[in-house]
Amino acid sequence: MSWPCTDHVTAAAEDRVLRIRLHRPEKKNAITRDMYATMAAAIVQAADDSRIRVVLFEGLPGCFTAGNDLADFLNAPDAGTDSPAGRFLQAVAAFPKPLAAAVTGLAVGIGTTLLLHCDLVWACESATFQMPFVNLGLVPEFASSLLLPQLVGQRRASEMLMLGQPFDAAAARDAGLVNEVFPDEHLAEEVNERIRRLTDQPPAALRQTKQLLKRAWQAAIAEQMQIELDVFTKALAGPEAREALQAFMEKRRPDFSRFE
Repeated sequence: MSWPCTDHVTAAAEDRVLRIRLHRPEKKNAITRDMYATMAAAIVQAADDSRIRVVLFEGLPGCFTAGNDLADFLNAPDAGTDSPAGRFLQAVAAFPKPLAAAVTGLAVGIGTTLLLHCDLVWACESATFQMPFVNLGLVPEFASSLLLPQLVGQRRASEMLMLGQPFDAAAARDAGLVNEVFPDEHLAEEVNERIRRLTDQPPAALRQTKQLLKRAWQAAIAEQMQIELDVFTKALAGPEAREALQAFMEKRRPDFSRFE
């Protein structure tokens, strides 16, 4: 069976694992609409394929993803549920099997909020995480305003989202965002061993356990994703986001002094 692939996203199945790998080194794996569409299609296909027991997200050595491609985003600022990004978010949130991630280097924006929906996350020591939504005049997405406080606590979530500063792999592990941190040169080996153990588990029991773990929050996650989407869409069209995104493209500091 063939899997959706492009020059910038590969999906390959081996030993009951579907590995979805971002491969856009020239842009630090910044995600475009086409990349979202490819990943969404792969996840939907994996959900229906009985041979797949685990999906693993991977990036490049030194970079998981720098987040959304802002140039692509500005050209077509569609964040609706029917957009490629919206379909990806919904496919991940509804995925019935274990989701895992191996984080290398930068994990910015969606690169961090995606991890809140993964069942297991491993990172290398050089990994760096950041959720700079407010910095860009935007608001959190992917139900992160619900899931992050549950995971790390209200105070720490407020710090991560409101200040939008980067934090390292040790801080991510201490906050519960990452299961384990490994030396960069050992990450692949350690992840492969844990994925092998996961695929050796009884598949029905794994799916049922995930369902039970997520059951209490499933409706709330869907509702929060929609609320965030509505606010995000309005913010994206607002003056703060326009100033922040224009400043980013012009490589200057944004000026929010005139806003109330």
